[in-house]
Amino acid sequence: MSQNIPSSTSPAPGVAAPSTRRWWTLVTVALAQLMVVLDSTVVNIALPSAQADLGFSDADRQWIVTAYSLAFGSLLLFGGRISDLIGRKRAFIIGLVGFAGASALGGAASSFELLVGARALQGAFGALLAPTALAVLTTTFTVPKERARAFGIFGALAGAGGAVGLLLGGVLTQQLDWRWNLYINVVIAVIAIAGATVFVTTVPRTGPRPKLDVPGTILVSAALFSLVYGFSNAESDGWDSALSWGYLAAAGVLLIAFVIWQRRAAHPLLPLPIVLDRNRGASYSAILIAGAGMFGIFLFVTYYLQSTLKFTPIQTGLGFLPMIVMLVLAAQLSTNIFVPRFGPKVMVPIGMTIAAIGMVSLTHLGVTANYAVDLLPPLMVLGFGMGSTMPAAIQTATLGVDRRFAGVASAMVNTSQQVGGSIGTALLNTLAATAVTDYVASHLPPNPQVAAEAAVHGYATAYWWGAAFFAFGAVLTALLYRRRVASVASAPGTAGDGVADVSAAPEPVVAH
Repeated sequence: MSQNIPSSTSPAPGVAAPSTRRWWTLVTVALAQLMVVLDSTVVNIALPSAQADLGFSDADRQWIVTAYSLAFGSLLLFGGRISDLIGRKRAFIIGLVGFAGASALGGAASSFELLVGARALQGAFGALLAPTALAVLTTTFTVPKERARAFGIFGALAGAGGAVGLLLGGVLTQQLDWRWNLYINVVIAVIAIAGATVFVTTVPRTGPRPKLDVPGTILVSAALFSLVYGFSNAESDGWDSALSWGYLAAAGVLLIAFVIWQRRAAHPLLPLPIVLDRNRGASYSAILIAGAGMFGIFLFVTYYLQSTLKFTPIQTGLGFLPMIVMLVLAAQLSTNIFVPRFGPKVMVPIGMTIAAIGMVSLTHLGVTANYAVDLLPPLMVLGFGMGSTMPAAIQTATLGVDRRFAGVASAMVNTSQQVGGSIGTALLNTLAATAVTDYVASHLPPNPQVAAEAAVHGYATAYWWGAAFFAFGAVLTALLYRRRVASVASAPGTAGDGVADVSAAPEPVVAH
């Protein structure tokens, strides 16, 4: 195995010259990514209207969200590997068509059961679409400067998609109908399918056709299902639920079995050198922690704006816009100026630290607040922190991976964010609920003012823990990322692994 470091203006050796249509490919991929990410929040705004229309209970309501996250989270690695096996373009178009069809089915749903089934189907096709979109980006942009710019845009979308979903969900629900929160995906998907047909190139296969690791697929899918379900159940039933702990324990056992199997499998689903590389491991950890923190931001700030400050859904979405602007600005500055100069070892911990400061700033919010004075500055700080973290982490997570494994390496990015979101939502919800209960118990007799103060106290508790997540992530990534001056070395696998260790390289390295 040999490694060659390309110049910043030419593609890596052994890789086809980049297509002149690659920026349209980026637009297409960005549309698909935005559709998948915003769908995790856009439906939340529509839930009250959907519940009134279809007549399902409060207890059933969570399944509209959980059905999507269970299918999406548990099938991500499988979806990433499928894109490696059948080809990126084909997998990308299948994912888009399937996601659009499932969205149309959900929008037309006449019953709760049909809506839940459509959401699960959305999650399944999303698990194929999300890693394939990132893999297309990874294999399309081979010139380092252009790759940085492309990943800056992609990382900004990954961070801002949730907030965009809140705004879009509010507009569609108030101005049209809750069903348009699902129908809108059909519109986006049709445009993306046309773009994919024209601009996404088909890369010819070299070497023997790879095989699917069936035992590994079953083990990791079952493990991720158990993990996401365990945390989702803990969110609704509490941490004293035997069912929650049973699923979490099963997830641990299945993940251990998966790792053991991957060490001996002839065609592993996830070649272990991909995640054992220090830089990639640090990146996946950063994405997981950022996912936990981001879901906390959107969830509790949304509650605060709507329940405490009485914002409308549209006002709530607009309230997040400055954070999105700062996120996009930071993403572009980070990928085009700071990461090439300082590397992820500096930028990711700094981004995490800035996000932690923003979280701490939110803890000072009270029952009454002025948006411009009290809420706007922390949200802008958070946006800048996330924009400094996500693009650098996502780009490093897929850097130097052999194109044969680009799909599954990309799937690990989405898996990290999805698992982080599930863990963060369950933990922060539980901690906030406990804080509310304790506050009410210590401020008897209860009254509306105490209830309002208790809710704000619960949000503040969640923000403190969110800040702790980010602070821990800053320390962890600062320790894990390699210094840029280190020499480029081979990964701890063999040439057959098809994985090059480029953790210390400032530019992509292609193993061949």
